[in-house]
Amino acid sequence: MDTVPQIIAEPVVWQPDRVAKKPKWPVPAAGVAMWRGIRGLCPACGKSKLFHGYLRVVDSCPECEAPLGRIRADDAPPYFTIFIVAHVVVGGMVMLNRATDLSDLTQALIWLPVSAALVLGLMRPVKGATVGLMLSLGLISNDA
Repeated sequence: MDTVPQIIAEPVVWQPDRVAKKPKWPVPAAGVAMWRGIRGLCPACGKSKLFHGYLRVVDSCPECEAPLGRIRADDAPPYFTIFIVAHVVVGGMVMLNRATDLSDLTQALIWLPVSAALVLGLMRPVKGATVGLMLSLGLISNDA
C-alpha cells in the first residue's frame, strides 16, 4: 500500500499595506479644505471652481487634478442643511410666538419662505464643506 505524503503548509497571514500612497494632488487640513469648499473653490488647491452648475461637482480640478467628481457626498449635505435650517426656523418660531400673537397662517407665510430661502442659500456651501472634508479625509470612491 502506497502512502501519500501529507504536506502541511504554514497558514498565510494577510497583512494590509500600511504604507499610505501619497496622492498627486495637495491634501490640506480639514478646516482649510472645508473653508475652500464653502467658498465654492477646489478644496485641494483653492484655485478653481468646485461646482459646475448649482450643485454638480466638477469631474476633476483643472489646476491640481484632484478627482472631485469621485467624492460621493450623497445624502450628507441635505441632512446637514435640514439640521441647520430646522434649528434656526424652530428657534425663530418659538421666539416670535412668545413675543407676538400671530395667527398660524401668518406664521406660515413668514416661515415657509424663510425656510426655503435658507435651504437654497445653504445647500451649496454645505455641500462644498462636505466635499472638502471628505477630500481631506481621503474618502474618494474608486468607481470610475
